Amino acid sequence: MKAIVIGSGVAGLATSIRLAKLGIEVEVFEANEYPGGKLSEVTIQGFRFDAGPSLFTLPHLVNDLYELCGKNPKTDFPYIQLEKSCNYFYEDGTQFTAYHDRAAFANELEQKINLQNTEPLFKYLDRAALRYNLTTPIFIEYSLHRLKNYTNIHTLKGILNTWKLNLFSSMNSENENTFNNSYLTQYFNRFATYNGSDPYQAPALLNMIPHLEHNVGTFFPKNGMHQITQSLYQLAMEQGVKFHFNHKVNEILITKGKVYGVLANQKLFKADLVISNADVHSTYRNLLSKYKAPEYILKQEKSSSALIFYWGINKSFSQFDLHNILFSADYKTEFEHLFKHKTIYHDPTIYINITSKYKPDDAPQGCENWFLMINVPNNSGQPWDELIQTARKHILQKLQRMLQVNVASLITCEHILEPRSIESKTSSYAGALYGNASNNRYAAFLRHKNFSSEYKGLYFCGGSVHPGGGIPLCLNSAKIVAQLIKEDYTCN
Repeated sequence: MKAIVIGSGVAGLATSIRLAKLGIEVEVFEANEYPGGKLSEVTIQGFRFDAGPSLFTLPHLVNDLYELCGKNPKTDFPYIQLEKSCNYFYEDGTQFTAYHDRAAFANELEQKINLQNTEPLFKYLDRAALRYNLTTPIFIEYSLHRLKNYTNIHTLKGILNTWKLNLFSSMNSENENTFNNSYLTQYFNRFATYNGSDPYQAPALLNMIPHLEHNVGTFFPKNGMHQITQSLYQLAMEQGVKFHFNHKVNEILITKGKVYGVLANQKLFKADLVISNADVHSTYRNLLSKYKAPEYILKQEKSSSALIFYWGINKSFSQFDLHNILFSADYKTEFEHLFKHKTIYHDPTIYINITSKYKPDDAPQGCENWFLMINVPNNSGQPWDELIQTARKHILQKLQRMLQVNVASLITCEHILEPRSIESKTSSYAGALYGNASNNRYAAFLRHKNFSSEYKGLYFCGGSVHPGGGIPLCLNSAKIVAQLIKEDYTCN
């Protein structure tokens, strides 16, 4: 059998590896001249930046691919576990570090925010682990759209424990009731941004996300996040996967209810299977424009986007680590601007990723490479040029206010990524980072399935389909697709 994968994002790379191991001939078509999709890199004047996702969790999902290919991930994909997940800064001068170790984190909160009772914190993290372990086999590791997956023991266990998931409260409501502490409420609300959602709307079930950082841990590939792309690309080629770069797919070809290939650069390439790693909205609107689209799913609310400044900074900041957050003073109003008003709040929460803290050659000596990001709405025709310049001014004012340093004078080079360029470079509809938002309790069921019921041989992977966006979920989508194809075609 022959398969064509459209797009070489992390899900496309992982899918190609898994299909090759099933004995399928695989070719990957990529519109850009490089693999990785959002997980790429930028190099400017001696500074290297990981251009896309900057947080690495659940490394076993990458390890699985190496082990599947008979290789040792410890030698072929080296990474370290971080002691510190992130440093947090509040407008009133409060600062604390989120440590992976529970006791260290509790001690930090006792000292920095005068948290006198740590028991609610430990119970909260235990509940996050319970929710994750109950829901992962149902919502993340298997297709939600195959009947047989609802009859296994994991699903039955999840159904019997539904009452523990708190499906009818928001993240913020549960966090306020749990802690009665504004610092911790804002801290745990932040995890809604991990899938581009609003903690004041998103279900409390998503409060399981902190489990990944606090109970499992955060990690850093020794050569930066782009190492994930490079490693999977190399692994795919070793399995015989063929790559076609600068090959934009124009159409998925179908006859008599079955795919038979793609049109790329206006040339026909035949295949028995087509797997789209492209954004599902773009897939239907551009590659399947002749056919009926699932309008209800495509019209769902989209996730937030990002405005990213890649700055070369001519100074070293000892108060910063790899991951750093400078919070907005009014979190609720910031999210209202994002999702209700579709604009940028004048006091945005700032995330700063500095890989040179752990990979010194990413910046010249005495300097740092700042990947500075704020959450912004997806693109619905806003005056972005004006918004970006205003946001840049507000960001620099906030940095000077909170750090007591004129950061503007330290910027030696700059590159900008924003919703329009995210959309053009990655075909992510409206520049939404995670496809559909997760602002309602049914969000898990409103993502597009990983296969087509209408057209035999057509499958979907990546952040815009089940189970969702982010590196771990994309890697799981690849695993789901490979399993579906194995079942559908009884591959070895």
